[in-house]
Amino acid sequence: MGRLPALMLAHEASIEPYRGESATGPVYGTAFTAACFADDQRKMVRGPDAREVTSQTTLYLPLDTDCPVGSRVTVNGRASTVLAVARRDGGGLPTPDHLEVSLQ
Repeated sequence: MGRLPALMLAHEASIEPYRGESATGPVYGTAFTAACFADDQRKMVRGPDAREVTSQTTLYLPLDTDCPVGSRVTVNGRASTVLAVARRDGGGLPTPDHLEVSLQ
């Protein structure tokens, strides 16, 4: 299998990848649009500081998508921040490899 099936990527997300901090605040890369599957379901995740936080939406994106923790994402008309990212890579096994992104 290797990649997420194209038929699952029914939504689009605008992603501004987080690049770090500057003297004036967060720095973001150039925005781009990525096909994804958006699952609006609340769940508890560990944030970047290891605290438990509530995620409102989970995105399933192709594995090579540039979307680190702290990125700004707009999906279904809602702007949000990435709380956690999990790489789901089967290492060559016939699994749907993808990036699981938890949004605030």
